[in-house]
Amino acid sequence: MNDALNSALFDKLTREQDKYRDWLKSQPPEEILNHAYEYTVREDILMSMEELELSEGEARALLLSPAPMAILYDAYLDRETSYMDTIRDSIEDLAKDEAKKLKELPVYPYHAGYAREHEELDVYRASLHANVSCKEAIEDAIREHYRDNSLGKGAVAQVVNQFGYDRILFVLANTVRHFEHDGRISETNKAWSKTIPIYENNDPAGNDRTARFVVNSHPGLTDLFLSQARRGYLLTQPLTADEIRKEALRLLGKLQEPEIPNSPNKTHFMAEISRDFLERAGSKDTEKLQRMMPFNSLTLSTLKDRSGVYAMISKEENRNQSLRQRKPSVRNKLQKAVSEAKPSPAKRKDMEL
Repeated sequence: MNDALNSALFDKLTREQDKYRDWLKSQPPEEILNHAYEYTVREDILMSMEELELSEGEARALLLSPAPMAILYDAYLDRETSYMDTIRDSIEDLAKDEAKKLKELPVYPYHAGYAREHEELDVYRASLHANVSCKEAIEDAIREHYRDNSLGKGAVAQVVNQFGYDRILFVLANTVRHFEHDGRISETNKAWSKTIPIYENNDPAGNDRTARFVVNSHPGLTDLFLSQARRGYLLTQPLTADEIRKEALRLLGKLQEPEIPNSPNKTHFMAEISRDFLERAGSKDTEKLQRMMPFNSLTLSTLKDRSGVYAMISKEENRNQSLRQRKPSVRNKLQKAVSEAKPSPAKRKDMEL
């Protein structure tokens, strides 16, 4: 797929240069001479592109530009190093910058009418074009990573590197909304898609513009891709206090289940900490988890010949306990005391009188 994108970019640059050449030939000799240097550099840009292989994200970003040759030439003019090296460096640097801009481009969720009313059509169009490019990247990733009846984990990462999670999830939510009655999309993902605001966006002929960025891969594979993307996104988010408490409750239940110690040497009760929790938890999150557990002998430990991290307590512990309640901070107590000590507005008025 990367070769195809680079070929498409080369073809686009060639067409742009051919158009420029035709325009230049129609000019008077003096004007042609004035543009001779620019023409030569642009030809060298084409020559360099025959040797370069940009990443998928970089190639896609340049393809989205209406005039990639012109911006590559402008980027070259801003540099002051050796000639052909400068040409190649300019292409690669600008492609990286454009790819970075594409990844950081905010999703514009509103319809064209709203954008027109608020003078945001440029932002709307840029986001729409990026949505279409993103849906194509998802289709490519699914096609490249589907092997032996499974979708490789690299599929999501490949697209995230180009577009980021916000746009991917927006495009996928839109796709699921278009496949609402398809049984190959899970009910969980259908319910999730309804939490993402997507506005009706019809053109003057009544055609739905959002159909332009519907992923057309097999719905079952699209569902798998979405599930992986949602999980990947979740792992990038910090844990909330409620999620830490839920993990503490789950561990407490697991530690209370066995009738006899279940550690390898039968001296401790143990329960494995959730892998998802560990991937997202920082040291402070782990400390909060430990403080919630009601056991003095609690330790978090790895075990020989086993993967994972385990919460372990001595077999002498009283396991019939509840989670510890978080004590209010001293600061909160003081703020509450000060607040209660302040006279009400009515009393303050009496005192002033």
